[in-house]
Amino acid sequence: MHRVRFRDPAGSVRNGTWTDDGIRFGGETYDPADVDVLPPTEPTKIVCIGLNYEKHAEESGMEIPDRPLLFLKPPNTLAAHGDTITLPAGKERVDYEAELGVVIGAQCRNVAADEAMDVVAGFTCVNDVSNRDDQEVEQNWIRGKAFDGAAPVGPVVATPDEVPDDARITLRVNGETKQDSSRADFIFSVPELIEEITTYMTLEPGDIISTGTPEGVGPLSDDDRVEVEIEGVGTLEHGVRAE
Repeated sequence: MHRVRFRDPAGSVRNGTWTDDGIRFGGETYDPADVDVLPPTEPTKIVCIGLNYEKHAEESGMEIPDRPLLFLKPPNTLAAHGDTITLPAGKERVDYEAELGVVIGAQCRNVAADEAMDVVAGFTCVNDVSNRDDQEVEQNWIRGKAFDGAAPVGPVVATPDEVPDDARITLRVNGETKQDSSRADFIFSVPELIEEITTYMTLEPGDIISTGTPEGVGPLSDDDRVEVEIEGVGTLEHGVRAE
């Protein structure tokens, strides 16, 4: 099942199901082009993972971490399928980063890895948009990672049965493939990430874990069109404008 949040033509926010025929809710079927697709969840936080692919660590000139590298994106970073995000002004390089998002389904703390999938509601697409100018000169990455619109998410939450263990993760800019990898290439698996994160903090229903990006990251420019496609989830699309 693919769950979607949207605003119907009357302006009401609905929780529907995205099917081949359209978005279904309350006995009605809507054309996705006729509604506003919203971020599929309303997280209190997005917990992001750095360097969770060996080849991305290599292209970044970094050593492979011995435990997951964690940082946060707050709710102001959310953008939806179909939105146009605004790049921070005056920056030389703001990059795309395609990532598999894990959506949490239950409040949880101290979850063992072998029980971790019990708290997963499903998966979504994330673009961890990153301002490299500031990220490279600050420790906490607030300017680098937490600016408005820095986390396009969606378009749906796919239930875990829809997403294979080796799901492909692909990003295209203006139709050209820039990233192409697999969930199977993670250094730390989804259960391992949940166990580590919940050792330190409580996760709430709707929170997202953004599991790290594969190799091939690169800069965004004015008028770019970005597609993040994850096997079993679908394709998140958004535009880009320079401020």
